[in-house]
Amino acid sequence: MARQVSAIAESMFDAEIKHVFADVTKGLRETVRVKTGVVGATYNFPLMGKGMAHERVKYTDVTPMNVGYTQNPCVLQDWVAAEYSDIFDAVTVKADEIKELAVEVGNAITRRLEQIIIDAQTGSGYTKANADIAVGTEGLTLAKVRKAKKALDKNGVPNTERYFVCGAAQLNDDLLGSTEVTSSDYNSVKALVNGELNTFLGFKWKMVGDRDEGGLPLSGTTRTCIAYHKASTGLAIGIDNKTSIDWVAEKVSWLASAQLKAGAVVIDPKGIVLVLAKEA
Repeated sequence: MARQVSAIAESMFDAEIKHVFADVTKGLRETVRVKTGVVGATYNFPLMGKGMAHERVKYTDVTPMNVGYTQNPCVLQDWVAAEYSDIFDAVTVKADEIKELAVEVGNAITRRLEQIIIDAQTGSGYTKANADIAVGTEGLTLAKVRKAKKALDKNGVPNTERYFVCGAAQLNDDLLGSTEVTSSDYNSVKALVNGELNTFLGFKWKMVGDRDEGGLPLSGTTRTCIAYHKASTGLAIGIDNKTSIDWVAEKVSWLASAQLKAGAVVIDPKGIVLVLAKEA
């Protein structure tokens, strides 16, 4: 009888587990300045001030620029994603549940790391040098993208390593519906082929979907998008998405877990522009 029950239980599960769709870009980490191997609860990202050259007067001492430094403290927080796999349940499931859980906890920690970056960039813990680009009654228009580019240009932000993070509505409803974005007459993006943006107006584009962690801030129908330079934001990591699978005798189960110790901080607010877009 036990064998028959086991066979019935096996038929209820597919050998390939289908994971619930979960947005994991694994791409925001590469868009900021990263410091790994941090020891302690705080890491300071230094910011060197700007100097100005002085005209040389023959036979006189040079005039120092007196370039200063500021420290931007980044507080690291501890995060863990964990789930048990009961040894008795494992007998009735053909799939390697432990392996699948390891993937799932790793994805959860990756999303958390990206949320740490987003929260730092959109938070109120720094003095914004750029006023938010108003939402108005429109979505993410090309005029708003150009305003973000202009704001960075005026602040002397380098043209390279610029990124633009937006939501699904801004990419699909607004940008991909624009002729200037999708037409090869204006640019060489593969928007019509793949339905995505790679580079446009000097920005490398990243799309973040809806997430339980929060994703891009949404207040009513207003979505906050972020245009920024890589050096504007620092990410300090003490424990870097460490995944482990351990036997817990008291639970008679395996424990799949992933650990993260990290924090993010805005180093130079002149390199960040928040763009507000109306979202249906």
